[in-house]
Amino acid sequence: MESPPTEAQGWEAPDHRNRQHEMRGPMTLPPGLGAFNHALYQSTRVQLEPGHRVELVENGAIFDEIVEAIRQATESVHILVFIWRPSEPSARIVEALCERARAGVACRVIVDPVGSEEVRGEHDFDPMVEWRLREGGVEVHYFRPLSGRWLGRLFGRTHHKLVLIDGKVGFTGGFGIWKSWQGQGDSPEEWRDTNVRVEGPAVRDMQIAFARSWQECGGALLPESCFPEPSGEGEGDTCAGFVESIGASGISEAERMLRMVFAEARERLWIANAYFTPPKAILEQLLEKRKQGVDVRVLAAGPVHDWRIVRASQRATYERMLKGGVSMWEYQPSMMHSKTVLVDDWLTVVGSTNLDALSLHRMREGSLVVADKRLAAKLARCWARDLAHSKEVTLSHGGRTNPWRRFARRVTQLLALDR
Repeated sequence: MESPPTEAQGWEAPDHRNRQHEMRGPMTLPPGLGAFNHALYQSTRVQLEPGHRVELVENGAIFDEIVEAIRQATESVHILVFIWRPSEPSARIVEALCERARAGVACRVIVDPVGSEEVRGEHDFDPMVEWRLREGGVEVHYFRPLSGRWLGRLFGRTHHKLVLIDGKVGFTGGFGIWKSWQGQGDSPEEWRDTNVRVEGPAVRDMQIAFARSWQECGGALLPESCFPEPSGEGEGDTCAGFVESIGASGISEAERMLRMVFAEARERLWIANAYFTPPKAILEQLLEKRKQGVDVRVLAAGPVHDWRIVRASQRATYERMLKGGVSMWEYQPSMMHSKTVLVDDWLTVVGSTNLDALSLHRMREGSLVVADKRLAAKLARCWARDLAHSKEVTLSHGGRTNPWRRFARRVTQLLALDR
């Protein structure tokens, strides 16, 4: 009698003796939105639904969009961010929030104390900003106030970047409320970032992500008015879905989502990510896609970087990627903080999720997955512009691994308890 097969088509049989929690496939999905939706739903319980309008919002333009949206709010404004520090963008948003709160709009804010503490760590969140918000009628909560050992502060944080208006309009991406996100991303003081403005059913899931964190902070249940049913008026024709990940010791929703998105690639898989230190399984998937003939490119942060050890850890992955045929680039003018994926000519991801162990397994994250050729074309144009300001990494120019990079890679893995 023949022994039963150990592999299903497209899947690698897991070695349970290893006791490592890894997602083992598939490397490739059947073509089309229907097949992708089926794979995404059974992996993350999220489907891409029609009826959306999605627009890219780059760099400092995010603050103009957010302030204008807040001023138009009639029911509620919800903000959940990792970084909120005193700055001109902060002052603009505080003013808009307080004006709406005085007009009777329910304004609720959640900040993460790790990301929002002052540079010298003297306060969890700037006391003057907090005072102005509270005095203006805005409800403010900290997400998991700091306590315990320093290392524990890294785990279980919210890395979300969410702004939600009346439960109908949402913003997400890589932005923080601070001076670094002003400008055009073309100088060391002005970070390069990519965000989205979205209307449609996915905003409801973004609102649920806020509500879950609000409850954990001690906030009351949100009223029904925060979850309006789609009116059908002005709805777009774009399919989209919001994937929240709350971290996991095993396989998080963020990793499941990214693995399905990568598996969909047939011609093009372009990844822009600020902290490119992915786990082994994702590295192997990218190399496998390249073997399949997919144009795999990675745009990472370059010499302007907020974490020197993370950049060294990131560069420890380059040699293997380059030898496998993956094209590696580093953005030069400023800190490249985007977290985007472009697949073929129709599928995109924009959100807060970094390709590192902290984002994939220790943080609360959120990403918007969009099936839309128009948005994909816009993101491709952003790529062309960014590559014009980037340097390609080669084995002879920056691509070789050295002891410092290997050490940095190991340290970042240990700090995140990466598998």
